[in-house]
Amino acid sequence: MVSGARESPAPRQTPLLRRHGPLAQIPATSNQTSETIRSSDNQLFCCKSIDKLIAEADEPEHRLKKTLGPWSLTALGIGAIIGSGIFVLTGTAAAGEHFEAPSILHAQVLDMIINILRTGSTAGALMHGRPPAGPSIAISFLLVAVACSFAGLCYAELASMIPIAGSAYTYSYATLGEIFAWIIGWDLILEYVVSNVAVAVGFSGYTKAQLAAFGVNLPDKWASPVWASGHWTGAYFNVPGFLIVLILTLLLVRGVRESAEANNVMVAIKIGAILTFLVVGGMLVNPANWKPFAPSGFAGIVTGGAIVFFTYIGFDSVSTAAEECRSPQRDLPFGIIVSLVICTLLYIGVAIVLLGMMKYTTFVSGKAAEAPVAYALQQLGAHPFFRSVIVVGALTGMISSLLPASLSGCLLEWWTSVMLPTFPILERCLPLFWSRWA
Repeated sequence: MVSGARESPAPRQTPLLRRHGPLAQIPATSNQTSETIRSSDNQLFCCKSIDKLIAEADEPEHRLKKTLGPWSLTALGIGAIIGSGIFVLTGTAAAGEHFEAPSILHAQVLDMIINILRTGSTAGALMHGRPPAGPSIAISFLLVAVACSFAGLCYAELASMIPIAGSAYTYSYATLGEIFAWIIGWDLILEYVVSNVAVAVGFSGYTKAQLAAFGVNLPDKWASPVWASGHWTGAYFNVPGFLIVLILTLLLVRGVRESAEANNVMVAIKIGAILTFLVVGGMLVNPANWKPFAPSGFAGIVTGGAIVFFTYIGFDSVSTAAEECRSPQRDLPFGIIVSLVICTLLYIGVAIVLLGMMKYTTFVSGKAAEAPVAYALQQLGAHPFFRSVIVVGALTGMISSLLPASLSGCLLEWWTSVMLPTFPILERCLPLFWSRWA
């Protein structure tokens, strides 16, 4: 530095700008300060400040209409969490599973190691499965709910602090950096797409089976997945799966208010079907079927929890709608926690009633494993009307789980188009159809 030259004062640091290492020597303009938290020399690890995120969300061209209240958010969470699995998975998770892998190439490595250590030989290495939980699957549901509640509380805290769309994508952008947000954003989009495909295919198969019961047979070539189990099925197109996704897409294009109202109706139908089963099935319970309550002890409870854990996935979809919530600091925690509590009570109730109606060993295989609730009602002579209510509830459950995932995917894609240049086409297209014009 030239002798006698006056040093310029160091730029004022704000709480939003943290600098470490060589970046501490670089002056920052006020515009840079408001946009980016430079916690690394590398742009990939730079975070965007919460103030900047909220400011972008409040810009006129990005602002979404705030139409969702606490109960709409709760219904959104229930719709995402409870699908048709509540009528299917409970019995199979309680019954356990035992099978032999066809070859070592198809065997699970961890199971092989455990079997060899347990038996001391390779004779039973290909035997796979899990111990039955029996009626104690109700405890598995409770333990999983406790574990999910911690994640739910984290989502509730972050969603109330950063009340904008994007869910985990936005939270990672504000805390971890651009590269982590980019990875998580694409992971979430992939999650919603793959889950919707699976549910749509399941809806198609279930619809086809129910129509066949009334004498209406859809051709396999137009009502089956084109690719399944690693090979071509010979089908040309899955028309029922395509139609349900198209209808829900048109509903979402209409606006979030209309989508939320439709979701509320479907959730009410689904809960009504579950409550109908609890009342009708409760009158058919034989307490002797609850013994032994935990046939495999705590090991069965834990493995049962591992199977049913994914049934709780979906409460995070509530946080993606944060930007369209009227009072996010109050309503988002309410929606996430209440939806978890209600779903837990329904899961436990169905498990206790179903496994009181028939012995858990009944649901090991066959039709009893494919549709435990419908099978139990049929075998115990329940009125056909009540069985029809369960069918309607299962179909509605599939549709109501498709809708929140589609909504979350749209919101995530729209918000990533605002925040990252990777999605420029979405930034131009999606706002044309979104809820600010609802």
